[in-house]
Amino acid sequence: MIGYILRRFGAALLVLFAISVLVFLIFFATPGVDPAARIAGKNADPATLAQVRASFGFDRPLPVQYALMMKHLFISHDLTSFVNRGTLVIPQIIEAVPVTLSLVVGAAVIWMVLGVGMGTLAGAMRGTLVDPLVMLLGVFGVSLPVYWLGEVVNLITQKQLHDSVFSWVPPLGYVPMSEGIGQWALHLLFPWLTLALLYAGIYARLLRGELINALNEDYVRTARAKGLSERRILVKHALRCSLIPIVSLFGLDFGALVGGAALLTEVVFGLPGVGKLTYQALQNLDLPVIMGTVLYAAFFVVLANAVVDVLYARLDPRVRRA
Repeated sequence: MIGYILRRFGAALLVLFAISVLVFLIFFATPGVDPAARIAGKNADPATLAQVRASFGFDRPLPVQYALMMKHLFISHDLTSFVNRGTLVIPQIIEAVPVTLSLVVGAAVIWMVLGVGMGTLAGAMRGTLVDPLVMLLGVFGVSLPVYWLGEVVNLITQKQLHDSVFSWVPPLGYVPMSEGIGQWALHLLFPWLTLALLYAGIYARLLRGELINALNEDYVRTARAKGLSERRILVKHALRCSLIPIVSLFGLDFGALVGGAALLTEVVFGLPGVGKLTYQALQNLDLPVIMGTVLYAAFFVVLANAVVDVLYARLDPRVRRA
């Protein structure tokens, strides 16, 4: 098992290295793009451009440019934004990470509880009216775009009914947990629910299908033949096996969202997370910030994939020999 873990995380490091090289080539080695001119700013004189090229190695071979860029980004941390002069890239990302983590962790708890509950209920009550009703709710959640649902929620809670029903809802934005857990959770309540609604529907539909397949397996028939109750069969046997693909999907979704895939939710609700930072950088073509957020996102996605593979290997020893 230790050997498999080392191989898997070694492969993850190679993937991260390949992604960093690809991102660097796209952003800083594209023909016709002069990154030195963007770093130096508008109307920079030739001496300033030459100084920037020497500092970042733009007048040297590509491997040296890549090494110097990674040094500025990850070691010396002195890579600055093209748009906000003097603003360092890494501190911006570090400042945005707690916001994104707060959003994703809270939403993940909600969608896992709702998704597992709805999927288990639909699978256990298959053939009855409850099953299609629960699945209809799941389809409803999946079908609503996050940005549209977020705007509707803001329209209702911040404008139309704010003075009457939703007077307790605070303005859009983020409050750190250090200023009070109550205010922190209150500011994130509707972003949590908006983001969780989509994933709860996906997980409910997936779990229902897995549960129905598990209930038709031979080991379940054997458990029934032994006289075990349907409730114990459902919880101890069928549900336990059906949760394996749910855990896999959760790891990938969580990694992607922490990496910035919650961009729409952050933008709609005014949360200064990694997604919104990426959105602003894309609007302004701020290449250093874009590169930093892309590599940050890649790290969490690759890490999530590696962790999921290790969990699979722990649950199914056959994976280790594959």
